Amino acid sequence: MPPIRRFRSTPIAAAVLATLHAAAAHAQGEAPPPESQLGKIAVSGEGEETNTYKAERGESSKFTQALLDTPQTVTVIRKDVILQQGAASLTDTLRNTPGITFQLGENGNTQSGDTIFMRGFDTQNSIFLDGIRDLGAAVRDVFNVEQVEVFKGPAGADNGRGATSGYVNLVSKVPSEQGFFASSLAYGTEDRRRATGDWDVPIDAIAGGAFRLNLMGQEGGIAGRDVLERNSWGIAPSLALGLGTPTRFYAYSQHINQDNTPDGAVPTIGIADYANPTLQAAGIPAPPVNDENFYGLNSDYEKIKANMFTVRVEHDFSSDLTLRNVSRYGKSEQERVLTAPLQAPIVADDTVVRTDPNTWTLNRTRHASFRENEVLTNQTNVTAHFSTGRIQHSLSSGFEFIYEKQFTPTVAGLGTLAPTNLYSPDPNGVFTVAPAIARTGAFSDGSTTTGAVYAFDTWELGPRWQLTTGVRWEHFTTETQTVAINGTTTTGTSLDVSDDLVSWKTGVLFKPVESGSIYLAFANSLRPPGTDNFTLNATPGNNNNVNANNPNLDPQRAINLELGTKWDLLDGRLAATAALFKSKNKNDLARTDPGDPDAIIQYGEKEVKGIELGLVGQLTPAWLITAGLTRQDTDVKEGQFGGTQTGAAINFSPKFSATLWSTYKLPMGFTIGGGVRHVDTQARTVSNVAVTAGVFQVPKFTVVDLYAAYDVTQNIAVQLNAYNVGDEDYVSSINNAGQRYITGIPRSYLATVNFKF
Repeated sequence: MPPIRRFRSTPIAAAVLATLHAAAAHAQGEAPPPESQLGKIAVSGEGEETNTYKAERGESSKFTQALLDTPQTVTVIRKDVILQQGAASLTDTLRNTPGITFQLGENGNTQSGDTIFMRGFDTQNSIFLDGIRDLGAAVRDVFNVEQVEVFKGPAGADNGRGATSGYVNLVSKVPSEQGFFASSLAYGTEDRRRATGDWDVPIDAIAGGAFRLNLMGQEGGIAGRDVLERNSWGIAPSLALGLGTPTRFYAYSQHINQDNTPDGAVPTIGIADYANPTLQAAGIPAPPVNDENFYGLNSDYEKIKANMFTVRVEHDFSSDLTLRNVSRYGKSEQERVLTAPLQAPIVADDTVVRTDPNTWTLNRTRHASFRENEVLTNQTNVTAHFSTGRIQHSLSSGFEFIYEKQFTPTVAGLGTLAPTNLYSPDPNGVFTVAPAIARTGAFSDGSTTTGAVYAFDTWELGPRWQLTTGVRWEHFTTETQTVAINGTTTTGTSLDVSDDLVSWKTGVLFKPVESGSIYLAFANSLRPPGTDNFTLNATPGNNNNVNANNPNLDPQRAINLELGTKWDLLDGRLAATAALFKSKNKNDLARTDPGDPDAIIQYGEKEVKGIELGLVGQLTPAWLITAGLTRQDTDVKEGQFGGTQTGAAINFSPKFSATLWSTYKLPMGFTIGGGVRHVDTQARTVSNVAVTAGVFQVPKFTVVDLYAAYDVTQNIAVQLNAYNVGDEDYVSSINNAGQRYITGIPRSYLATVNFKF
């Protein structure tokens, strides 16, 4: 069957593409602004390239010191790296960080968003935008992102309840006084078209006033995949007043619409480390499917709307005292109907195995994910520098009020499909029960309300010693209302849990020289029931298993110990980091007490330990690099009662992973570079017993990307990205059962024209 291609041109996205193209064409004919303005964007000193890879500080006001003197592993991916790589999503961007892998999810929870697994633990619900939790299942676009910050290790003191492994923070673009225009027009494999625009305009009539507008439009397919589309548009206006004055005001918003064809993945049959007991018993080889095949239906869809409004006010009472207040309201909506391969292929009739693979078939199942997320928050922070005797303090303290909500209606009438051919799936499908998709009236409506106070202080005990302390107290209430419909019977359930959480962190730092530091840090985090989706579940369970969202459970508790060192080399142009870490998570499992069915016993312990190295900055004024590697060992110290988990490795956690991206500026306006990503073998399931069905481990892979750019003029540059130049076949993400996977991007290309004025 020939590949089936669809293309839905959305009017708004097309308008964005056309507007950016016209703006770029208009700007190309204008006289360039003064050299000083251009220098603010791309040039430093006598023609030397700016150090666009190395960040000096994180964006959060909760961190009182520069990265060099912050006792924690922090990776900052700046926008120049994002632009050079042609990255469009957060997932693309996080491939610059070792130790991060991605999940596919299961059945109705098949993920379309940023499904991060970091240092042995699920981190997808610990993603923040400007320090505020960012909810929803959308693939996060980075067109309006200044930099992406990855904080590793428990971070309960920073943000409250959260993952054992850390969190990711995206920093929004806001106005400046520079005044510039930047735009990119890109075209790539599978008719992928993308345009972005970034205007920063000082408002001369208002002292310190500036307006910034970021736009994005994208349409087209995905390299190596039939039928799939990613169509989206985004707009992010922002206003600033009082720039350069003691009182600064920012108002900014972001609006993103996506109209995608969702990906239910590809059967894993025939790929490395795949097992099918029926075929193995018959001695019949299992050819792999064409990983470009689309196993969904033409009628599948995914529509996402994400809107966010933020107001930030800052006031400097003096050079040592600053007050900052941030308020935000955000809402995201997702409607998705997805068709996915269902478990193993059908290769036999009764007990007779079909010897001809062309006769093998596959069941497909349909799933609906309708979801609304809301967040309303106000954060107030005070930063102060003062002394008590001979000790210098850098204090950051404040309070937060956060309301988060998720509404999930139940959708039925998805229909029932007849099996399709395994190697030539039918995108139209044959329904044995016709679909009549509609909401049933059943739903789950959950929310969490949090009030918190916190304080972080760096004590400078002398010229060489610093002590960092942080504590956060919060009170939260999670409530869930559930309505179920069974025939003509409607039942409602209301559950709630309320508790106080105390999170902390501390670190001792020694500076042998001004440009180096050695530290020992200790921190915790807490993860109460209902943390991820505000859904509590009081299902009794059994002796072996109780739902992790049972309101009677205590929070999971994580502890992190880290010994590290950071050095600024080559006159501060290059940052080198190294850290030994050990993270332990307890109370992640529960079972009923065999002697008292009303009592619950919490248990379970997982441990991750390893080493992480990093290097980022300038090797020479023309040679830039960002690189990192992680070596980690994971261990289930105490697994499910009566099960086979104790002593096993944690799934989706490679022992070794490494990333490298580097560019070199040649004479005559040429720049060349590229990158390498290596991810070691990953356990697919947490078990010390051999898996007999599906993929029992995710194979290792190495991917090489290349980059070349040429400055046509001072204001126009062209670049070419070649991805996976070795055309490596690899598994990007896989489902829990090991029967479906998302293939990695094959050899593909992206050509981009960049404008800056």
